[in-house]
Amino acid sequence: MKVSTTRAWAAWTIWASCFLMATIDGPVRSLWPTVVALSLVVLLRRVLVGLLAGGAAGAVILAGGNPVEAFVSLFSEHLFPAFESPWKVGAILFTLILGGFVALIERGGGLINLVSRYLERGGLPAKRLQWCALTLGIVCFFDGLANSMMVGRMLRKLADRVGVSRVKLAYIVDSTSASVACLAFVSTWIAYQLSMIEEGFSQAGVTGQAYVVFFHSIPYNFYCWFTLVLLVGTIRHGLNLGPMRAFEERAGRDLARHSTVGEATRLRAHWLRAVLPLGVLVLSILVGLYWDGAEEVWPVTLVKVADAFGRADAALVLVVSSAFAALIATSLYPKTGDEDWAPAGEVFQGGVQSLFLPVQILISAWILSSTLEELEAGRVISDLLVGNMPRVFWPASVFLVGTLISFSTGTSWGTMGILMPLAVPVVYNVFGVDPTGDTPELLAVTVAAVFSGAVFGDHCSPFSDTTIVSSISCEVEPADHVRTQFPYAFLAALATLIFGFILSGLSVAPWISLLLGGLALWMFTIFYRRIRP
Repeated sequence: MKVSTTRAWAAWTIWASCFLMATIDGPVRSLWPTVVALSLVVLLRRVLVGLLAGGAAGAVILAGGNPVEAFVSLFSEHLFPAFESPWKVGAILFTLILGGFVALIERGGGLINLVSRYLERGGLPAKRLQWCALTLGIVCFFDGLANSMMVGRMLRKLADRVGVSRVKLAYIVDSTSASVACLAFVSTWIAYQLSMIEEGFSQAGVTGQAYVVFFHSIPYNFYCWFTLVLLVGTIRHGLNLGPMRAFEERAGRDLARHSTVGEATRLRAHWLRAVLPLGVLVLSILVGLYWDGAEEVWPVTLVKVADAFGRADAALVLVVSSAFAALIATSLYPKTGDEDWAPAGEVFQGGVQSLFLPVQILISAWILSSTLEELEAGRVISDLLVGNMPRVFWPASVFLVGTLISFSTGTSWGTMGILMPLAVPVVYNVFGVDPTGDTPELLAVTVAAVFSGAVFGDHCSPFSDTTIVSSISCEVEPADHVRTQFPYAFLAALATLIFGFILSGLSVAPWISLLLGGLALWMFTIFYRRIRP
């Protein structure tokens, strides 16, 4: 994306201000790297550049404005130590290996075979295709971007044939991919999410079990749950909000012009080539975490499982399990010699390379977090919020701030990297949560609020990676996708705020919030459909 001269000069000016901040005292000095990171991501639309610039600004401030000392410390004190952490190295390896695994599953043709058989049985009705897109999005839970690309690319021709607009398909693909990947405990997201929770612990100066906290946060991740509920209601009741109606009506009129499936079913293979490796991946991670972390394997109880997942060497289990699943996927990959099938090694390599940028974002977030930790940004934020942030409004506030950051930056990962290390310390330092006790409710809600805000803002941002990938995979204009998806995302976010985080701030149980919010969204789809059939 081309950056205007004005934006470039503004970005340079903001970054150069770190030399001034190095000479002053006060809270703004500790928070300035975050300001730099956010400002540059908004101005340049590049999260990697923004996070690296924020980390570099932090190094300059810590060095008292000495650029040479800052340059050396950026590597010696903030980058290289990250590779001394087994968890962080494991997170990188797991993400890259799973990228290759996803590519093998997609290219192997097993999923497209399964989809085609399902659709051909039912005469390809519009609702059947939409249900298929939703189901595939849930099945492909292991990576948000791969989910968007795979499902959209496989179904776009079929959508034309059955009269489903491609913007409707893009909405289903985009809404499912990020929501499911954020909730799934086995995905390319999980390593990054756990890393950011660990960074939050580090900023707070406490030790904790990131996997256990993540599991506790799942019921509180209201936006992702409500997005899926609204999506089910939309398909079930044919809900077309705002500009979506015009696109759907046009697709119905154009139905007669599409009578062949086309290239969507050109490459097929047995469905086991997709299902078996996925099953192996999920089962090996579950068994591996329990086996490695449990003091006694039998008998198996929910309490023991949660405790085992917290004690297990999660990084090692994730790497070994993903490598084993990739070997299974490679062994099942077609070896027909047909020119349509690229070599398995080449496909795997391409999948790994596709995740180089997310890994760079992960590493740059670690650098920024390291400088923030040394600047004691968490303590500064805590001091600023003492007496100013009632506990009842804290979850909703985190959700709204996460939404603003994610919408402005266009990345849910970058939002987690910026907000999580700042929000988690507040739970301990401002609200006085005991770090030695069980996982507190407020910590789980806070972590979930960061996740929810990150995904909602990402859904509404025109320069989000998942927004763009969903548009590309479905062959629609990103602007059309954003404006047709926004009414649905806003409705789910409104339910999240009212029935989710506001009630959570009042200590209402998450299952009550999920029930009330889900019921409200479901009733809306019914009544709206009756008003505007």
